[in-house]
Amino acid sequence: ALTRWNDTALDVPAATVPELFEAQAVTTPDAVAVTATDATLTFAELNARANQVARLLVAAGVGPESVVGVCLERGSDQVVALLGVLKAGGAHLPLDPGYPAARIAYMVQDAAPAVILATTATAAALPAHDAALLVLDDAATAADLTGADDGPLSVAIRPEHPAYVIYTSGSTGRPKGVAVPHRGLSHLAAFQRAGVITRSGPRMRVALTYSLSFDASWELLLWMVAGHELHVVANDVRRDTTALARYADEHRIDLMALTPVQAEQLLDEGLLDTAAHRPRALLLGGDAVGSALWERLRAAEGTLGLNFYGPTEATVHVLHHDTEQSGRPLIGRPLPNTRAYALDHRLRPVATGVAGELYVSGAGLARGYVRRAGLTAQRFVASPFEPGQRMYRTGDLVRQDADGRFEYLGRADDQVKIRGYRIEPGEVEAMAAGHPAVAQAAVVAREDIAGDRRLVAYVVPVDGEAEAAASVREFIAARLPAHMVPSAVVVLDALPLSANGKLDRAALPAPAHTATAGRGPATLPEELLCTVFAQVLGLPAVGVDDDFFALGGHSLLATRLLSRVRTVLGVEVPLRTLFEAPTV
Repeated sequence: ALTRWNDTALDVPAATVPELFEAQAVTTPDAVAVTATDATLTFAELNARANQVARLLVAAGVGPESVVGVCLERGSDQVVALLGVLKAGGAHLPLDPGYPAARIAYMVQDAAPAVILATTATAAALPAHDAALLVLDDAATAADLTGADDGPLSVAIRPEHPAYVIYTSGSTGRPKGVAVPHRGLSHLAAFQRAGVITRSGPRMRVALTYSLSFDASWELLLWMVAGHELHVVANDVRRDTTALARYADEHRIDLMALTPVQAEQLLDEGLLDTAAHRPRALLLGGDAVGSALWERLRAAEGTLGLNFYGPTEATVHVLHHDTEQSGRPLIGRPLPNTRAYALDHRLRPVATGVAGELYVSGAGLARGYVRRAGLTAQRFVASPFEPGQRMYRTGDLVRQDADGRFEYLGRADDQVKIRGYRIEPGEVEAMAAGHPAVAQAAVVAREDIAGDRRLVAYVVPVDGEAEAAASVREFIAARLPAHMVPSAVVVLDALPLSANGKLDRAALPAPAHTATAGRGPATLPEELLCTVFAQVLGLPAVGVDDDFFALGGHSLLATRLLSRVRTVLGVEVPLRTLFEAPTV
């Protein structure tokens, strides 16, 4: 059965993503490739602009094995730059200008890019670095980018050359960069082209709602490479469930890739019920799918629901399952040229129906972690089933049924996933412990409300400083991305310990979010808003000046809040407004 279930061989053309895109641009030059708020580009236009960026990069010394940082605002230029980097042979390193400066500084220092692409505005977010800086809206550079296209470059890119580097949370307190080769992208592209979604259907409109700093964005980019129209959804729309549902309807989006929580909220907004246009496919990933969402997708006529599983270390996806094919949530079977095993601690296969740790191997495996040979050797181990091949140890617990389908059971270690992001609490813990007022720190993921998992930090302050909570959260927020900032910081006199001296997680108290005894509502709108804030946050009362996020709110609760505001007050409030003014 081990061999039969892993018989996934598929002939895949040797073409890399740049070559696949070049071929598509020749086939459909006048078809729209990218739609964004800043521009709409045909395949011919996108190809020409990417070639011009690639020539600038080659002239700056970029080639295979070079890393190129891309620090650009969301829009069509991000796609142009990404393709330009690949065409030049470089590895794409996304540098989100919205990340804290310390996070960007670490990635730049660790990955050591040869060149960084930026604009005048985003260059201000960059730390001091040794890379060559290409400012795309600089007059001289802009002139080079508007010249005639001299056609494709002759750069020899091999399957093992790195295509991109993505940074994920690290248990030691340092994020780790995963270097993924072109081979993995080529095999993922082949799976998509042979898949059930496009086997007989027309060109699709595909919504890119993920950040390019999230490796799942490659899934959508590859649909564009295959000839479909990519919609780069603006930040204020993709972060607002109501606005995103409206965008999908108005722009007749056919395919969306979502985390389970995003999918649930979009279904609540009527994505598959009240909208005039229904997507052909919803692709789920990034976290475990609950039974209720699974049943809703099974009942959705005309929309295909696919559940995907995959770590960053294995090129986005390794397992997939159609929701129609089982009555319970499963992560399914391996993709083509991928193998998956449920093993015990001695790397022996466990029996059917018995829990084991998931190991994966095949064409999608990453090269390893940037400048982390020891960690690479620890996580990428020799396969006892395939001589000369490696397996990636996922740290996820699974069990396999009699048909070879995998069910996800949770983590074997402390790593967690929150709203689709993989987080090592140890990294957040190390950051909290770095605050000068903190003597000890612990960070855990809690689910005090079903389906609402949150990070909570517990700190023991130096000299009993009771006011440390707010400053610790601000300290972390200035250094880590928003999805890694704890929803609450709880100050303790001492961390609870078990009999053997280890942290007693069960004894850590739930955070008590309480509103201040400040100003109450003075008008009817203020009274209604205070009530809505309290209902969404699960608090008895909220004052006019209480900060939504300081009381435990996060981006997904923010979407729920704005939906309630629209229902109660009949007013549309953009998500951006709440982030800028988070009080009543």
